[in-house]
Amino acid sequence: MSKFSSCNFKDQKVLVRVDFNVPLNNQLEITDDTRMRAAIPTIQKILDDKGMVILMSHLGRPKGGPEEKFSLRPLVNHLSTLLGGRTVLFANDCIGEQAFTTAAMMKPGEVLLLENLRFHKEEEQGDEGFARKLSELGDVYVNDAFGTAHRAHASTAVIAKFFPVEKRMFGLLMEGEVRSAETV
Repeated sequence: MSKFSSCNFKDQKVLVRVDFNVPLNNQLEITDDTRMRAAIPTIQKILDDKGMVILMSHLGRPKGGPEEKFSLRPLVNHLSTLLGGRTVLFANDCIGEQAFTTAAMMKPGEVLLLENLRFHKEEEQGDEGFARKLSELGDVYVNDAFGTAHRAHASTAVIAKFFPVEKRMFGLLMEGEVRSAETV
């Protein structure tokens, strides 16, 4: 795996697995954004390099398909605020036509949040076809989802094999956690 901080992401579509599994109240408002804030340095580095950020995450435990209460859509405005008011695009299906069309039209400095990965059962099954489809959205894969790193899911354990070694890496959060673990 390459080292994130030494990479330049200029003109690259960077597929970033984040952990935006944040608590929401009954009005679908975020009650604790700690996990989102933890991903900002990784996202910002890519944006500073003039790259394009495509974010993948899960939220909750949907039962076999889309459920409004587990949609990532309510996170868009807050993510925009955390990124200093930058527009955040949203695709209503992580592997649907809209995701691919939007990703294809992205310009440097843009951010796209994909809908909840767990709306597809293939995510938790570690399905190779699902992982391959996700990988087609980006040029580079960054895993910055420390909270899900131990799971053999398509977007964490399987997807990396569809990217050359120099195009797959940990983000700043994951690098920091690995360093901390090595000192124990």
